[in-house]
Amino acid sequence: MKKYEAVFILDIRKTDDEGAAFSKEFAELIANLGGKLESTTPMGRRQFTYEINKRKAGLYFDFLFELAPSKVLAIKEKYKLDERVLRNMIVADERPETVPDGPVSLKME
Repeated sequence: MKKYEAVFILDIRKTDDEGAAFSKEFAELIANLGGKLESTTPMGRRQFTYEINKRKAGLYFDFLFELAPSKVLAIKEKYKLDERVLRNMIVADERPETVPDGPVSLKME
């Protein structure tokens, strides 16, 4: 399995509970696809720089999960036509597992 990060922007008018139901639904989808949800970060309501589908703000959510690469397309297809989702992005999470302690020195020659 590979690590992924997904960011969703939800339509404020289509979500009654500040996205709690969407977050739970996404966790269940990952589990049903055989993956593991590592973290869910609700980033709150934010104003857009420009309107998206005549909306001026949206609810942002960030998910970190592990899933087989062949099943990521199923997530994209499921939320492609979902009325609650204004935008979504799923990318491979390629952050290093450990971060070195202290400053990193670069040798210039």
